[in-house]
Amino acid sequence: MSYEKVMQFRSWVIIGTKQTLKAMRNGEVSEVFIADDANPQLTGQVESLASELDIPCKRVDSMKKLGAACGIEVGASALAIKR
Repeated sequence: MSYEKVMQFRSWVIIGTKQTLKAMRNGEVSEVFIADDANPQLTGQVESLASELDIPCKRVDSMKKLGAACGIEVGASALAIKR
């Protein structure tokens, strides 16, 4: 279900850990997705901030599939859907 949701909102997606963190801090995010096979030191920051800001955080199993759902040819460790 999560990959389908990302594909549905492709034009509203912010891709990457740094960009996701920045958008979260700016109050631009309604939901966050994190890949289970990504570096936990990076995704942990996203997960922690999402919890702190009460932003729903969903996990998916694959960076490669998450990147493909966004329409990019590389994996994505984290992404956010804009409000």
